[in-house]
Amino acid sequence: PEESSRLLELLEQYPISFGRAETGEQLVFVGDVDVTNPIRENEVTNAVSAFAAIPAIREKLVALQQEIAQQGGIVMDGRDIGTVVLPKAELKIFLVASVDERAERRYKENLAKGIETDLETLKEEIAMRDYKDSHRETSPLKQAEDAIYLDTTGLSILEVVDKIKVEAQKYL
Repeated sequence: PEESSRLLELLEQYPISFGRAETGEQLVFVGDVDVTNPIRENEVTNAVSAFAAIPAIREKLVALQQEIAQQGGIVMDGRDIGTVVLPKAELKIFLVASVDERAERRYKENLAKGIETDLETLKEEIAMRDYKDSHRETSPLKQAEDAIYLDTTGLSILEVVDKIKVEAQKYL
């Protein structure tokens, strides 16, 4: 974090972009390197909050997210999307789940990707990230006033999708 100006230079040199795998899975690239899996590794997810709290980094990434959204027809998730990145989005859903639930989900996801993970450590890391992100000065994690609150604890992916579809139908 203390070298944020260097990171900004690297973002210019190696821009973040997205693509699709043949399976339909979203891919994330830095320059021409596929970082889809590495960005989910514990070392990276544990460092995110420190970098997200740096105003210059946040500003650059918000601008990138807004540029992506300009293309329209986008579904975007993140901790400040509805309040900072896309405050005028047509539909905002504030998804939450218990720390235990989110840790279980990440644990299973990591195991499926071959990422070694300890469930109890994940719980601690998620709780700490929530605290840091909701208490940071720049773009804190909080629900937008016009966002629909949806607690997904105990729900399957299909149940969550169904609930979101009901809300989206109201806007079509």
